[in-house]
Amino acid sequence: MPRTRPRPKRYMRKLAARKPCVHGATGIELRPHQVVLRPLVTEKGTHQSTRYNSYTFMVNPLANKEQIKVAVEELFNVRVDKVRTQNRKGKKVRFRNIMSQQATWKKAIVTLNSEDRIEFF
Repeated sequence: MPRTRPRPKRYMRKLAARKPCVHGATGIELRPHQVVLRPLVTEKGTHQSTRYNSYTFMVNPLANKEQIKVAVEELFNVRVDKVRTQNRKGKKVRFRNIMSQQATWKKAIVTLNSEDRIEFF
């Protein structure tokens, strides 16, 4: 239903005094060796690296896709096409009668340019 009476002047002054919200830079500043923690060398990862030129890494949970891309490019001197990330939940473990949980971690699958390769061995 449309409003029939005009808005009060104080409301219009308040509206005019509003400033747009300005946020700072996103995330925490991490160095490349702090972003990429270690490569994940598994059977599935080896298959992806040979067939799709994709490599998997364990990364810092605070890192975003842009930071991961820059870190891999800087550490391995390659060109990154795409980064996919997963937040992996820690497994439940039992020691005697105590139930606990392993730490959650972040996994990144990095697809490289077709001309670039990373040699882990």
